[in-house]
Amino acid sequence: MWKKRILRILVLAVPAIAIAAAVAFWLGPPGGRGPVGQFGSVGGPIALVDPAGKPVTEKDFAGKYALVFFGYTTCPDVCPTELSAMATALDQLGPKADKVVPVFVTVDPERDTPEVVGQYAQAFSPRIVGLSGTPEQIAKAAKSFRVYYQKAPQGDGATYLMDHSAFTYLMGPDWSVLDILPPQLSPQDMAQRIGRQL
Repeated sequence: MWKKRILRILVLAVPAIAIAAAVAFWLGPPGGRGPVGQFGSVGGPIALVDPAGKPVTEKDFAGKYALVFFGYTTCPDVCPTELSAMATALDQLGPKADKVVPVFVTVDPERDTPEVVGQYAQAFSPRIVGLSGTPEQIAKAAKSFRVYYQKAPQGDGATYLMDHSAFTYLMGPDWSVLDILPPQLSPQDMAQRIGRQL
């Protein structure tokens, strides 16, 4: 009898806990970043490295809009899809796209050197800036954007994929989050949402 009661409580409690965790994740502490706290504390400082090995921080994007996406170069599906959509969306924006710097940040610094990330990003569009860094630098940048990532070893144990969230963050000229674009948006929808903020 008591076992059934506990099981019933757990069945009801787990979804509530999950929802509360998701809300806390996105809203963050009071007074966070974003216009009128819309996106809580999402989108903080970064300290990474560009393809030439030059240090890059959020200050390098001051006065520009930025589209920030976290992924990795050997990603089999999500990353190529999202970067292609980003490149197409910027093309559709025409001259307005000159205000936007698209940024690809690796979550796999073990394999993605600055040079590798740079070449990968450029394969989608010469506009896209590829950024890498040490595991610690990547972890700090991902944490500031509330990005989830984790190594996922494959069957043979010698290879791995990276599980990761796949949102694209539109940052304003003051590095505050203006919009968070969900994965699988069409290039047309992405262009519309970006265009509304420019």
